[in-house]
Amino acid sequence: MNLLIMGLPGAGKGTQAETIVETYGVQHISTGDMFRAAMKNETEMGKLAKSFIDKGELVPDDVTNGIVKERLAQDDIQASGFLLDGFPRTIEQAEALDAMLADLGIKLDAVVNIDVDPSILVERLSGRFICRTCGATYHKVFNPTKIEGTCDKCGGHDFYQREDDKPETVKNRLDINIKQGAPILEHYGKLGLVKDVDGQQDIDKVSAAIKAILG
Repeated sequence: MNLLIMGLPGAGKGTQAETIVETYGVQHISTGDMFRAAMKNETEMGKLAKSFIDKGELVPDDVTNGIVKERLAQDDIQASGFLLDGFPRTIEQAEALDAMLADLGIKLDAVVNIDVDPSILVERLSGRFICRTCGATYHKVFNPTKIEGTCDKCGGHDFYQREDDKPETVKNRLDINIKQGAPILEHYGKLGLVKDVDGQQDIDKVSAAIKAILG
């Protein structure tokens, strides 16, 4: 089974991707994980990606396409299939992916689209904060510290918010994703591949809805 998973930032793609990978035994290809590793290691590509992400902008196509094609050509993908998470982000990337799959003789089976209202996503994403001492992540609404101002894990009191989690950056990032995601969904919709799922349900209900669609 070869799948794409789509949805705005904060819609729950990562959580559902894990469930899909576990349920169907496909390989998880997350460009987000690749970029985070590159930024952590401060590689040239990582620094370039970070300069865009910190402003809530999308990473340019030429930084991502080569990575994806190389991964799709590997033997484990041919054997068990894949779930692409975080790619394509633009219609140009979607067209590049179509060409990659055609070259590799791979057929795309479905595009799972997790749909959540953008206003809900601003609340979800802009509430995150991180302990500077141990890196534990919290949320002002959904996962606050047990004692205000004190990290549950290390007892630290120094917290920070990532640049891409600040409300104004989150809204900018969502606006860009909406604008650039619409033609991708239209593209795959014409091919009959898009499967919409209500992402405002409980996590287990979202997972069940996806399983009902994929079989």
